[in-house]
Amino acid sequence: MRTLCMDSAHKHLVIALYQDETLVASCEKEAWKQQSECIFPELIKLMESIGWTSDDLDQVVITKGPGSYTGVRIAMSIAKVLCTTKQLPLYTISTFHMYAGLCEDALVLLDARSSRVYYGRLHKGALVEETIHTIEDVKKEVASSHMTLYGDTDLIGKEAAEASFAKNFMLVKNFWQRVENIHTLVPTYLKEQDAYKGN
Repeated sequence: MRTLCMDSAHKHLVIALYQDETLVASCEKEAWKQQSECIFPELIKLMESIGWTSDDLDQVVITKGPGSYTGVRIAMSIAKVLCTTKQLPLYTISTFHMYAGLCEDALVLLDARSSRVYYGRLHKGALVEETIHTIEDVKKEVASSHMTLYGDTDLIGKEAAEASFAKNFMLVKNFWQRVENIHTLVPTYLKEQDAYKGN
């Protein structure tokens, strides 16, 4: 089983290629607002490095948000076209899953602008809560918390644990959600669309 995993929802571009459950090639790079220019060259380079073409793929997994209004759609659009033309199954995970993996107790914070953060609390890969909080509210919460922090924790003056983006795609396989109708798939947004202006 050959799997293509992609994420462009936030400030990173993540592409991972799996043979069964073994990671055979990956790209993890900061590409804020540059994912649309980077994703095709990086994908082609990775595929060529292991001798794969799009005809070799068996399934695709992407993050569905939360994240940048534009960013989420980049990998999602590519996946929709690829899975439609090649008749491949498409699966999604939360952006929070990609950061936290199967961490015992994790809190993922992603910059949502306007002094707010996308807030994802997870327990062993299960998404317990996903919402938006103000930065000040989160500061108060984590002051007495023992959760492992991921993401844009500099916003609350904390150091983030290192996330294994490419590996986490497969680690959370039990939480993949099959997309039954690719044409109706839309990103997960946790706030009003007009709040994304400038992302």
